[in-house]
Amino acid sequence: MDTSFDVKIRSIRIRKGVRKTSYVVRWTVNGDEFQDTLGTQALADSFRSTLVTATRKGEAFSTITGLPDSLGSKASTVNWYDFAVQYVDAVWDQTAAHGRRSMAQALMKATLALLRKEPHYEPVAVRRALQQYAFNKNKRDSAPSDMKAMLAFIERNTLSMAAWEDPAKVDDVLTAMETRLDGKAVAASSRRRHRNVLSGIFDHAIKRGVLKTDPIPRGMRDRIKTSSTLDKRRLLNPEQAQALLAWVHGQPRTGEILHAFFATMYYAGARPEEVTALRVRDVTLPPEDADDQWGELVFYEATPDVGSQWTDSGESYDKRHLKGRAEGDSRPVPCHPELTRILREEIRRRELEPGDLILRAFKGGKLHTMVIKKMWYKARKSVLTDDDMAFRKRVYDLRHTCLTTWLNSGIPPAQVAEWAGNSVPVLLRTYAHCIQGQFDHYKKRLEATHRLGGVA
Repeated sequence: MDTSFDVKIRSIRIRKGVRKTSYVVRWTVNGDEFQDTLGTQALADSFRSTLVTATRKGEAFSTITGLPDSLGSKASTVNWYDFAVQYVDAVWDQTAAHGRRSMAQALMKATLALLRKEPHYEPVAVRRALQQYAFNKNKRDSAPSDMKAMLAFIERNTLSMAAWEDPAKVDDVLTAMETRLDGKAVAASSRRRHRNVLSGIFDHAIKRGVLKTDPIPRGMRDRIKTSSTLDKRRLLNPEQAQALLAWVHGQPRTGEILHAFFATMYYAGARPEEVTALRVRDVTLPPEDADDQWGELVFYEATPDVGSQWTDSGESYDKRHLKGRAEGDSRPVPCHPELTRILREEIRRRELEPGDLILRAFKGGKLHTMVIKKMWYKARKSVLTDDDMAFRKRVYDLRHTCLTTWLNSGIPPAQVAEWAGNSVPVLLRTYAHCIQGQFDHYKKRLEATHRLGGVA
């Protein structure tokens, strides 16, 4: 551990300033000098006596903080790697699969920054050993022998939790965590996510007496600003959307399936993980000869694709309740007449039963995220210009386009938020810059108000 019995207590140094005199207590631990400045001779003598007493009792001193065990926390006796693994196991069952993956990534980066010396293994392999095995409760025991050897090396060469009591070391670790392999800074959203993981493990350490305080003050975390406002250049105009959907529909094998998938996002504003969980019984469609062809979709759950190594079932999809809703809640959404036609045709074409997933893979399984992304990329490359492709990159832009269309059509934000599964503040904060086309109406209202008020 990061402790030593090689301690030497120096004499008190007196510093006489213009306004006041201060007293510096000095001592060395394992050859490294530490000091503490106090305001009075009595305080300095008392603190120095405490250090001398600790050495006479045979207490170990931290090589990071310089304090004896009686004055410091338990941090110097606890290995960071061991504690991080214990923390993962403690919160694993209460953490969603996506959260598990984010937690493992953050702890992997922190651990690499807390090593005493660089591993003699391939960097890629070391990162894989930490993220996929060390900080994965389900996979740790099944790690290959070479990965176990890497993890044993890391455990032996990781600093103690006392490293988090050294402000300079904390800054070094945060810098390493917030820098990509190419030397550029990670996105602000990733920085916030990493610090939230650290906040959780620090709270865990404080409750168990390993740390006395959070090394990263909450104010420092709050200074990370992430933009939640949507860039309107990501939105699709109707011509682009129709061209993309038509191109996808014309592709062999999965074209018709993914056409229905993208159409559900575009017309109903659903999230991808909600579309993959939609079943035939969740859709109410009017008869084909009905005058009103509006239907209704009811979303009950979401199945995000996070990878089989992070789920308890071993499936690549995690089964979750709707985002922002309590477990068991549902969310009805109107089904546009064009979407009604598309879903009705998909149900008929594949002869689906009420309990079947409407949008499933060609062989009957879940639609895989990579299949969806590849088709979207090919469609964009075939239909959009290079300039349009630079901004309209994500499948999620179909949802953004739908919600913006609803708002620009004059539907009240409260109703749009209900259909979208968002809160009104989040909805307005995200799409405020994209609401347009209503200024002429506002100008007339302002002109009328000014006339009534007698303003020339």
